[in-house]
Amino acid sequence: MTITASVYIATTLDGFIAREDGSIDWLMEANTTVPPGEDCGYAAFMGTVDVLVMGRNTYEQVASFEPWPYQDKRVVVLTSRDVTFRTGPGIKLEQSSESPRQLLSRLRSEGCKHAYVDGGKVIQNFLAEGLIDRLTITAIPVLIGKGRSLFGRMPNDIQLKLIESKAYEFGFVQSTYLARADA
Repeated sequence: MTITASVYIATTLDGFIAREDGSIDWLMEANTTVPPGEDCGYAAFMGTVDVLVMGRNTYEQVASFEPWPYQDKRVVVLTSRDVTFRTGPGIKLEQSSESPRQLLSRLRSEGCKHAYVDGGKVIQNFLAEGLIDRLTITAIPVLIGKGRSLFGRMPNDIQLKLIESKAYEFGFVQSTYLARADA
């Protein structure tokens, strides 16, 4: 049995996932332009996900969202430091300091089939190890000039294969790529 690791993320047109201070106010503002009922395929994607893997900074951002966005989904927060988790009904959080490869191996052995990988550094680490199968990146039509880059520096080129691209009438452009030849 294998496990698929996917990225599903929004970036500014200049490639940032957050401002330098971690703020995603630009994304929240852009979301106000999305027509009611449109989720750009997010619910369908989440319906295929067994487990989310995210970094501590991403968790800390998401922990403040109301309601908790990952109701009844298992969430693994990758961090080597202690973290105090939000609690409540339907919140399933755990901490790990495993390497990306070790974590995916363990999740696969526990029966997980699809991991949603989120957070800049975590995505970069999984990509560097060749563990991301699919990337869905939604470009938001805003330039912020500086911030936290989705990709940062890579140790080597990573060839991607575009499998789908869709432009929405409200300006978002979503592209999905295969990141591994065997994906």
